[in-house]
Amino acid sequence: MATARKNNSSRGTASKGPFNPLGPSNPTSSFETDTGHGGEVHQQSTDTDVHLTTQQGIPVADDQNSLKAGTRGPTLLEDFHFREKIFHFDHERIPERVVHARGYGAHGYFELTKSLADVTRADIFQRVGEKTEAFVRFSTVAGSKGSFDLARDVRGFAVKLYTKQGNWDLVGNNIPVFFIQDAIKFPDIIHAVKPEPDRGFPQAQSAHDTFWDFISLTPESMHMIMWVMSDRAIPRSFRFMEGFGVHTFRFLDANGRSTFVKFHWKPKLGMQSVMWNEAVKINGADPDFHRRDLWDAITSGNFPEWELGVQLFDETFAEKFEFDVLDPTKLIPEEVLPVQVVGRLVLDRVVDNFFAETEQVAFCTQNIPPGIDFSNDPLLQGRNFSYLDTQLKRLGSPNFTHIPINAPRCPFAHFQQDGHMAMHNPKGRANYEPNSLGAEGGPRETPELGFRSFAEPITGTKERLRPDSFADHYSQARMFFRSQTAPEQKHIVDALVFELSKVEHPHIRERMVAHLLTLDAALGEKVGEGLGMELPDPAAPARKPIDVKTSDALSIIARGPASFEGRKLGILATSGADAKIFNALVKAVEKAGAVYEIIAPKISGVTLSDGTGVTAKQKIDGGPSVLYDAVAILVGADELGALLKDAPTQDFVRDAYAHCKFIAFTAETKPLFEKCGFTEEDFDDGCFELGSATNVKQFLEACAKLRVWDRELKVDLDA
Repeated sequence: MATARKNNSSRGTASKGPFNPLGPSNPTSSFETDTGHGGEVHQQSTDTDVHLTTQQGIPVADDQNSLKAGTRGPTLLEDFHFREKIFHFDHERIPERVVHARGYGAHGYFELTKSLADVTRADIFQRVGEKTEAFVRFSTVAGSKGSFDLARDVRGFAVKLYTKQGNWDLVGNNIPVFFIQDAIKFPDIIHAVKPEPDRGFPQAQSAHDTFWDFISLTPESMHMIMWVMSDRAIPRSFRFMEGFGVHTFRFLDANGRSTFVKFHWKPKLGMQSVMWNEAVKINGADPDFHRRDLWDAITSGNFPEWELGVQLFDETFAEKFEFDVLDPTKLIPEEVLPVQVVGRLVLDRVVDNFFAETEQVAFCTQNIPPGIDFSNDPLLQGRNFSYLDTQLKRLGSPNFTHIPINAPRCPFAHFQQDGHMAMHNPKGRANYEPNSLGAEGGPRETPELGFRSFAEPITGTKERLRPDSFADHYSQARMFFRSQTAPEQKHIVDALVFELSKVEHPHIRERMVAHLLTLDAALGEKVGEGLGMELPDPAAPARKPIDVKTSDALSIIARGPASFEGRKLGILATSGADAKIFNALVKAVEKAGAVYEIIAPKISGVTLSDGTGVTAKQKIDGGPSVLYDAVAILVGADELGALLKDAPTQDFVRDAYAHCKFIAFTAETKPLFEKCGFTEEDFDDGCFELGSATNVKQFLEACAKLRVWDRELKVDLDA
């Protein structure tokens, strides 16, 4: 027979238990703490605290114990709190995205700086100075949610703009072209790059047989593969990478006149990538490197910013251009058609909850406001179907727009109703139109303000056929490769050799090298040499490649930043380090608009030569030099001996040098360099001995170049 129990009857007899994990004087807590019979901690709210409740708002008396038939008996079905809690936990994960699973988002705004009223009636492009709420999600493509940030991969750059005419989703990437020309091949490219189905690996990597088998059988991928094997695929930060709309879209003015448009996002702080060896080590040291960087930048007030640029052109330009503007594997070089800057995107607020916002945000390429329209790009046409369809699987309902992050910020009204999780069913008697119920009958069409598609004449035969204008697969790939600086070309060769060395089937490697020989003979020969293979005959192109003028805009180094702003200096310091040099260094970093972190033998920090205590951000084991854009080493003479015996410290120095970083050091540090195998002859223009504040200024000015690329051939000779 069940009996009622008195309050706290399952707890200890003492009003206050012996164990309080928060401590009796914790100033942030006002709740009382009690200890139960099993030693479990119960934190009890007071009248002024927020009370724990069920999802139905019912206050919870005990959140540590399920309801049982006796203290050692079975759990009772009537324990609704336990059932609700475990039920929600069991279902608190939604299926991850098939692609772009690992993403990170932030809030911000778009501000128009140049009106485009002459080419589009889209409200967002009318009034200079007007701000529009935005949400941006960055992502990798191939890996799962739990993969690492620095995979060699395409980066998603999806922007949701909450305009006055509805949501506009500009769902782009950090690469302006794509692997395939027709959306029917999208499942194949993704299946090929994902873990191989029999073994379930490799994760977040393209260096395996199935990917390169598909690529080597898909010549249209050659342009994209140059980008993915370049430094563009391993960006230093979301803040330092470009974004592209990829496809050709249309602007429509008030009269329905069409202007073709391509969209570009250009980072205010310039472009920057990491080296492959850095990426490998960063993934081990901090798999959340990109996420942490974005979070830290926003929360510290250093808001990331991009300029929105457009390439505008008409049918006449499209017809004269060497390539088809509807082909998503092609771009229009900026030297041929300049990018006009029309606005800026600023991210100034992190999410309140990752799941509610970043995970549940739903982007659809179909979401465009009046004044913007699609082109006949076959990849874009397919995406318009796929993105909407996938939301039902992921979010479980056609009502995903009811989730706050996806809801429009402008007034909306329609007759769509019911379904799972419906929040905004239409009010009134009518849920259809046309109807004759007058004002109570709900919303009606608005021909003047509503969305109108471009009145494009369409004629032709129904058929499955690629246009001949899509057949040149090598010319722009060649243009991209030849537009890179010497270090960047070396990195592409290195990446191809590494990736293809992981391919087990020799015929796949041979087929891929055959493509490279057609793309660029020198490139194919270097990759073949790096693989130690006999060169095959060049691949036969569907259309003979042409030599296209190179473009500096395609190179990160050629268009590199002229400032250290937004970057991070790692200061490896010990007790006894020169206080004057340290203070001068910190002051110079702040003046440059950069940030710094202190790395020390102990996380408690160090004491400088003047007795000042400095707190460390990283212990040397957890703060390798790969995490920083440049480094400074300030060592006290009494502490040098310990560092000479410390392997992580030696790795810090060797990696900084091998990764072509600018290095500052004091005279006391020279024995450490000798221990690492460096002599005076190894010191180049990127090595600065800090003897005064003047040296510090010179060092920070040099850091604006970000890398000492001349050093690379001294430390990495392999192709």
